[in-house]
Amino acid sequence: MHMPQLGLGTFRLQGQQAIDSVRNGLELGYRHIDTAQIYGNEAEVGSALSASKLARNEVFVTTKIWTENLAGEVLVPSLKESLRKLRLEQVDLTLIHWPSPGAAVPVAESMGALLSAREKGFTGAIGISNFPVALMREAIDAVGAHNIATNQVELHPYLQNRTVAAFAREMGIHVTAYMPLAYGKVIDDPVIQGIAARHGATAAQVTLAWLMSKDYAVIPSSTKRANLASNLAAGSLVLTRDELLAIEALDRGERLVSPEFAPGWD
Repeated sequence: MHMPQLGLGTFRLQGQQAIDSVRNGLELGYRHIDTAQIYGNEAEVGSALSASKLARNEVFVTTKIWTENLAGEVLVPSLKESLRKLRLEQVDLTLIHWPSPGAAVPVAESMGALLSAREKGFTGAIGISNFPVALMREAIDAVGAHNIATNQVELHPYLQNRTVAAFAREMGIHVTAYMPLAYGKVIDDPVIQGIAARHGATAAQVTLAWLMSKDYAVIPSSTKRANLASNLAAGSLVLTRDELLAIEALDRGERLVSPEFAPGWD
């Protein structure tokens, strides 16, 4: 699996807004698009992908299985419906979006179905999202760490998720950071602003560069073409060790995404 480190997230993007964001992203050079069943925009993402005329192997596409579709007999049919909406025969990566609320569906059952989906050719790779260490262990027990391409988790300067990230690294599981700009809070952070000023960069670029320096994939989203272009340029920004440490010091355990059905966090 080759997942471009800097991707385009589509959370909260709907209708024409979703089409325009993905279209602009692809025109600017993004080659990694992240969506999910619950986002309600797989059809719009598919429309933009189809209109781009890019070869299928030029764009890495991720989708995520919603909690209602985690049972063994439901997961694969739901993924096939996602493929129909995306106008694809295969996605590159399929994730369990959230662990089953109340453990109604065992992790092993969902992971087994996901592995079956890969074997059937519906997805190139499989992984997890929002899994704390205890549930990561269950997923590993079910299918082996080598079959888990990534754990996509909330990760930004104010929630650095160090326990999960360290365990994932120990197990050889990649980490993808969602909400990397903390709903835009990093834009007004004086520490990050100071670093940005020294580099003639934006606070968003600095934050994304910090995350990528840790080998995480990042999937920021934007409805503005200028911001999409600016975020993409973060890939060439190199921060000093002191600057990286200054951002490390911003961690305050500030979780922005924790629905009532969320698992017990580390």
